[in-house]
Amino acid sequence: MRQSIVALAPLLFSTACLASKSDFQTLQTDVRVMRSEQAQADSLNRILIDRISQQLRAATDSLGALGDRVARHRSENQASLAGMQQQLLAIQELTGQSEQRLQEVRASVEERSQQLAVARGDTAAASGAAGPNQIFQIGRDQLLKGSTAAARAAFQDLLGKYPASSLAADAEFFIGETYAAEGNGAAADSAYARVTMKYPRAPRAATALYKRAVAAQTEGRARAADQLYQELIRKYPASDEAALARERSRAR
Repeated sequence: MRQSIVALAPLLFSTACLASKSDFQTLQTDVRVMRSEQAQADSLNRILIDRISQQLRAATDSLGALGDRVARHRSENQASLAGMQQQLLAIQELTGQSEQRLQEVRASVEERSQQLAVARGDTAAASGAAGPNQIFQIGRDQLLKGSTAAARAAFQDLLGKYPASSLAADAEFFIGETYAAEGNGAAADSAYARVTMKYPRAPRAATALYKRAVAAQTEGRARAADQLYQELIRKYPASDEAALARERSRAR
């Protein structure tokens, strides 16, 4: 029995060696397969990463281009708005100069009429009280000199004595201008509001409403400014101020 076991020992040892070698070869094959699969997976990952990177760069470029277009459009709108504002200011300046000269003529005619009444002995007409044109001219002269309080007093005097005068809306508007010149925004806003409320058909109404809207926007009251711009566009669509209001609304 012992001799049989001894005889079988070399055979068992060689079989174990053969089994270990086979397992090792199998393991090597498995490792090679795993490495190949890993290499393929790495290659696919690199391809995916490259594609994602390209898409990200394309999206970034598109976003940058969109930002440039938005900035350019905004700049063009602001430039257009600034140009329109300059044109309006120039028109208003020319109009104001014409109105000033016309008002001076009216005040002169009014004063001359009083002098003629004195010469005729018409005591009712020659009472010595200044007419609305004369009072308005005094207010404008004081405002041009920077005497806002004196100017405001003249305009208020006109409204008190001649409330039905064709100059009433202008007097109310320039009361707002005196407050604005003093930096009293709340009082200026109230005066401009009275122009549009009491004299909605007056030429000054659109300008007064526009001034209220611009002041609100400057002060950061965006909702109030937008409401005033929309009111201006609705009530005075053909005015120069309405065109400016549309530009300002688009620029925001």
